[in-house]
Amino acid sequence: MEKFLKYTNFFYLLVGIEPYTKNLPDAKAHLRARILFVTITINMFLDVICEVIYVSNAFKNGKLLEAVTVMSYIGFVTVGMNKILFIRLRRTARDEMMRDLEELYPRGKVQEEKYNLTKYLRTCSRISLTYSMLYSVLIWTFNLFSVMEFLIYEKCLKVRVVGKTLAYLMYIPWKWEDNWSYYLILFSQNLAGCTGAAGHISTDLLLVAVVTQLVMHFDNISNTMVNHLLSGNWQKDSRFLRDIVHYHERILKLSDVVNDVFGVPLLLNFMVSTFVICFVGFQMTVGVQSDMIIKLLLFLFCSMGQVYLICHYGQMVADASSDLSLATYNQNWTYADIRYKRALVIIMARAQKTTYLKATIFLDITRVSLTDLLQLSYKFFALLRTMYVQ
Repeated sequence: MEKFLKYTNFFYLLVGIEPYTKNLPDAKAHLRARILFVTITINMFLDVICEVIYVSNAFKNGKLLEAVTVMSYIGFVTVGMNKILFIRLRRTARDEMMRDLEELYPRGKVQEEKYNLTKYLRTCSRISLTYSMLYSVLIWTFNLFSVMEFLIYEKCLKVRVVGKTLAYLMYIPWKWEDNWSYYLILFSQNLAGCTGAAGHISTDLLLVAVVTQLVMHFDNISNTMVNHLLSGNWQKDSRFLRDIVHYHERILKLSDVVNDVFGVPLLLNFMVSTFVICFVGFQMTVGVQSDMIIKLLLFLFCSMGQVYLICHYGQMVADASSDLSLATYNQNWTYADIRYKRALVIIMARAQKTTYLKATIFLDITRVSLTDLLQLSYKFFALLRTMYVQ
């Protein structure tokens, strides 16, 4: 379990959330984590308030492009912070989910080989590392972009005057350019950006780790059904069916807990990502500087990559749960007892009721959801372009 959660736990610790553990947390470590969490939450809240004020003023002054730019930052940070807050508030459900996974986790080399654990762990680790590196590059590109412009264009190349600029546009009610407060504000913005990115990464990687194991259990039950050799003895074969049904019920209950933990963050993620993709695409089409295009392309790629990751794993859950019905049919049941055959029909009927990764009750997540989101984003993009041209 620790190998599946290695990257997730690292980013949760960065934002002051204690990762899942079977042991009681140390009192001092618990206090440090709480202080860190409160500090970064207050800092992010203040930064978002200043950005909201900036957006309001930009709309009043007819600066649509600047307003849209800051709104994309607000959307990114808001989703990241809400993911952190909701996972923290749902700590009891999260721990219940992790305990269930711990109980179902294969133990010993024989079970690990039966579950094909190495394949799932390797896939989870590769995706987690790639995803965390991608988002880390994104946030530090945005955080350090203004500083690098100042150092390269003004100090090194001396081709233009850049001056002291902030990483993100926000309302500040005093002159900050020529005093020490510039460095304090820049640090605050960088901290808020890192917090938002850590919120995205930690929750998404927890989802990847949990759903990977969920798919592993669905695949294992399907493989067990296909490869089981029937004895023809009803009492013996019925015990096998009893164990399979019990195992299947535990997986289905675990799926419900997963949806309970991640449902609201996923719904918020899809809602805000629709606008963020629209806003970033709009900025790229209105004539910005070439170096700014690099930032926007990276932002767009990360936003779409995040949505695709969620939809991909949602599709994996749906496919793995549906495969049990086919696996049951493919079992060599021809010479089984008639009671066994009737029981198989019930199992197949239940397996045909697909298990979905859900964004609450509003959305069943599959790859089709990505198409729907992109279509909706394009509609908002077309509306923004029309408003800007007029």
